[in-house]
Amino acid sequence: MSESLTSAGCTLFIADLHLAEERPQASGRFFHFLDTIASGSDALYILGDLFEYWAGDDDLDSALARQTSEKIRKLTESGTPVYFMHGNRDFLLAHRYAGLCGMSLIKDPEVISLYGAQTVLTHGDTLCTDDKSYQRFRKLVRHPVVSKILLSLPLSLRHALAGTARSRSEQAKSEKPYDIMDVNQEAVVAMFRHSGVARMVHGHTHKAARHVFTDQGMNCERWVLPDWYGDGGYLACSAEGCELLPIPSLSDSGS
Repeated sequence: MSESLTSAGCTLFIADLHLAEERPQASGRFFHFLDTIASGSDALYILGDLFEYWAGDDDLDSALARQTSEKIRKLTESGTPVYFMHGNRDFLLAHRYAGLCGMSLIKDPEVISLYGAQTVLTHGDTLCTDDKSYQRFRKLVRHPVVSKILLSLPLSLRHALAGTARSRSEQAKSEKPYDIMDVNQEAVVAMFRHSGVARMVHGHTHKAARHVFTDQGMNCERWVLPDWYGDGGYLACSAEGCELLPIPSLSDSGS
């Protein structure tokens, strides 16, 4: 499989774009990706953290939210289905905004048939079981009652809370050993066994790579998606296999 500006016959996977008004380069790369790479692909899966944070589907006044929905809808209307899985930053994104984009929400984890190969998809944060404080926080904020309470708050307060949460998250990460914020191998094996598949795709850790190991006689393949804080990248899978690829620059495409 070789890099090109079209991905016919391929299914694409991205995660951890962390789009924000203050990071126009990332949104520019994403829109370029949708218009070129993703156009004509068999499907696009966004495995969480499309946005730096999402305050709720009633927060649609920002130019970024509007432009993102328009760009994704253009892709879906061209015939490429888009599937969205919640990340730890945008778990409040719901059916209203998904409908504006024309994309389908999927659960975490989700097992799909990828050109005949059963593949489990996950954002990846549930695999980081060594980070006990994060897992407690995740369980709390993902509770339906807590989510309902959050969405009932004034939008301005939700923005303020999100800003505070982002600052505390960065502070907490700086104080934790790096290893505990990565996936736990036992959790990875457990997901493989529970899903009964031999391939996994996830994001969250920002450590793009392909990992292969054998468990109970099965060869397991785990793909980790890159983040988009730098140049970004994506995973392209076809009947021949999968490959991590960079995002071609605007100059490369002749735009």
